[in-house]
Amino acid sequence: MIDIGAFAGQIFVIVLLLVIAIFVVVVIFRSIRIIPQATAGVVERLGRYHKTLSPGLNLLVPFIDRVRPLIDMREQVVSFPRSPSSRKTTWSFRSTPSSTSRSRMPAPPPTRSRTILGRSSS
Repeated sequence: MIDIGAFAGQIFVIVLLLVIAIFVVVVIFRSIRIIPQATAGVVERLGRYHKTLSPGLNLLVPFIDRVRPLIDMREQVVSFPRSPSSRKTTWSFRSTPSSTSRSRMPAPPPTRSRTILGRSSS
C-alpha cells in the first residue's frame, strides 16, 4: 500500500527544491549584467545614483541595484538650422576689395642700445 503522508512529503520536497533552484537562477541572472561596447549603464542603488557601468561584464547586487536604460556613447551629428541674428542693427557694413586684399603687419619696434648695470651695450 502507498503511504499518502510519505508521498505528500516527497512532493513537497521536490517542489521546494524546484522553487529554490528557480530563485538561484533568477539571482544569478539579476546580478550579472553585460554592457555592449560604446554604451554605458547608470546603476541606482535604492533609487540613488551609485555608479556608471563601463562596457563589459559587470556584477550587481540583485534586487537592490537597478540599471537605468543604457546610454549611447557614440558621437552624434546634430545639424541646427541657421537662425537670423538676434541683434537689430540700423547700420550696415560693406567691405571694399582693397581693404580685404591687403594685410598689414605691425611695424617692429625700433632698436635702441640699452644700458645694463651702468654699462652700455652696442
